[in-house]
Amino acid sequence: MISRSALAAGASAAVRAGGRVADLRRDAWGHGVLAVAQAVTAAGAERVLVDASGEVEALRLERIEGIMTGVPDIDPHLLYGLPRDGGDALIARPAMRLTGRVLSTKRLRVGDAVSYGYAYRATAETTVALVTGGYAQGIVRALGNRAHVEVGHVARRIVGRVAMDVCVVDLEGDDAEVGTEVTYFGGEGPARQAIMRWAAVTGMGAAELATVAGAHAVRGWEA
Repeated sequence: MISRSALAAGASAAVRAGGRVADLRRDAWGHGVLAVAQAVTAAGAERVLVDASGEVEALRLERIEGIMTGVPDIDPHLLYGLPRDGGDALIARPAMRLTGRVLSTKRLRVGDAVSYGYAYRATAETTVALVTGGYAQGIVRALGNRAHVEVGHVARRIVGRVAMDVCVVDLEGDDAEVGTEVTYFGGEGPARQAIMRWAAVTGMGAAELATVAGAHAVRGWEA
């Protein structure tokens, strides 16, 4: 999910901080070239750097100047609301919120195991949720047993190995309705800064993680 208000605020802050050319390569770091181009040029950017001639032409129809060479000078971390590599805090509200949905829940007894290879066994009775989103959608496999998601405004741990299209989340004895939204990173709740934990666990940069997720997930829009 891409927040229109966060993107507009980030674009304004980034342009105010200086520069005239925004980096919109790799589909605007997974956020969507056209929408980001519209936001950043409305905020005062003069040009946007993109990957392909088709994108340049599509932007020309929107009266936006796209270029394929040059050096972008607008701060992308402000624009997209991502932490700088090695940073310990977000510098702007994240524009991207990566989400999934609860597919089902299951009670576990002590010793019950989940996911491939049984890398996790319950140490106490609990309830787990099967959630949409796996490594095919950018939920990196290294996050199993090492990161949290947000369910009902509460941080819950990913347990076991991340599968291709799903992962398992420990609800710690609580329950969740099928269809309940799960936030992996972004938004305004406990998962707001989760991408920083992802970067620490995986060794990847926040920009890489957002770009991969944005490229593989279905994009939607919210206020």
